[in-house]
Amino acid sequence: MQVFAQLWTGFQDLIFQALVYLEQLTGDWGIAIILLTIAIRILILPLTVKQTKSMAEMQRIQPKIKELQAKYKDDKEKLQEETLKFYSENKVNPFGGCLPLVLQMPIFFALFKVLRTRVPETASFLDIIPNLSLAPKAVFAEQGIVAAIPYAVLVILFAVSIWLPQALMPGDKQQKMIGAYMAIVMLWFGWTSPAGVLLYWDVSSIWGVAQQQLTMMSMKKKYAHETPAVAEKSSKKASPSPADDLAEKKPANKKKSGKKS
Repeated sequence: MQVFAQLWTGFQDLIFQALVYLEQLTGDWGIAIILLTIAIRILILPLTVKQTKSMAEMQRIQPKIKELQAKYKDDKEKLQEETLKFYSENKVNPFGGCLPLVLQMPIFFALFKVLRTRVPETASFLDIIPNLSLAPKAVFAEQGIVAAIPYAVLVILFAVSIWLPQALMPGDKQQKMIGAYMAIVMLWFGWTSPAGVLLYWDVSSIWGVAQQQLTMMSMKKKYAHETPAVAEKSSKKASPSPADDLAEKKPANKKKSGKKS
């Protein structure tokens, strides 16, 4: 436990030192947070691209998964076996979307702690956000609604950033509704979080949505070339054409006519 505490403290020190260095380069704590966010997103770029592809693949094969669920609804073990087999055959990892989020959470909480305890009260963002260590709730309580407006914008963007990626991904309405409910719940979390944390999350989400759309566009082009060919092959295997039926019947008819003569 003590080793974990030391590692956690060391990680917070690393985040703080990175912020101090970037603030000295730019002269602005908010821009320092934005640059740190971009650096982190670039670092985990291969994982987040894989995450988006994994989510898209899961949506693409969802109809087949539902077929398996209906077919083996009375045999849970067989359903699990067939589902895992189907994932393996299609090279889909159902948990591929979790790793990038898991990696970002320590950064999120370390930044939360650093902004609460170590960043000076003069840490501002372009004079729009006077104190990045304060939560919107505290600003509203101490300085009133006008002073809290820029902070409230960060909170709204925070909630939208939770909802938008789910809304833009292809999927059923139930999943999209869950994303909407989560966004509403996260409004309170954003209202009580330091403004610098919200800035980090908002910038990270803007990057993520742009990356998601670019990845989805490339995958649509891929499916546009591959899917018709696959569909044509499967349809030929599934149902022979009328011409094939006639070709099979003709030799049989000739033999029959030969016997009669």
